[in-house]
Amino acid sequence: MSRATGIHMVLATQRPSVDVITGLIKANIPCRIAFAVASQVDSRVILDGPGAEKLLGRGDMLYLPPEQAKPLRIQGSFINDKDINELVSFLKNQGVAPQYTEEVTAMPRPGVTTLPGSTEELDEYFKQAVELVCQYDRASSSLLQRRLSIGYARAARIIDQLEATGVVGAPDGSKPREVLIRRPEEVLGTSPTEAQPQ
Repeated sequence: MSRATGIHMVLATQRPSVDVITGLIKANIPCRIAFAVASQVDSRVILDGPGAEKLLGRGDMLYLPPEQAKPLRIQGSFINDKDINELVSFLKNQGVAPQYTEEVTAMPRPGVTTLPGSTEELDEYFKQAVELVCQYDRASSSLLQRRLSIGYARAARIIDQLEATGVVGAPDGSKPREVLIRRPEEVLGTSPTEAQPQ
């Protein structure tokens, strides 16, 4: 249906893996591009064939359009950091006032105290839980139980609050939940050291 209405999606990954890019996903992606990869296995995950492991980098790529069986080797533009910095400096020196998107500038600052769309207060251990899951890069009720010395019911409730605020992902069986943020400040609004009273 999305193809008929003109909706396009770009799916990118740093590390192609059959665990991430499943056969069902690949079947629904008719057009593929592969940059230089480490091995022939990675190339097969992306293109269903070898070749991307021999690319030179710096914009060298293989393009597999939906109507062809073999990929085309093409050269994309490569822009290094120096070029980007020069362009940004040029634009800044033009003296044009920046234009901001109202929805972004009007958004509340980080530092949540209640659940989104609710008046329910966050648990008093919420901030410590955010710091813990960022530190260990995994989230589970048992981790919170051990580190915060709390019971299972409370730890499970905090995990639910972490999911509702976008800190961790949805449950995946018995596996620890994926942590969606890297630094606690992304949710808490201040660094952990600033948040603790002196």
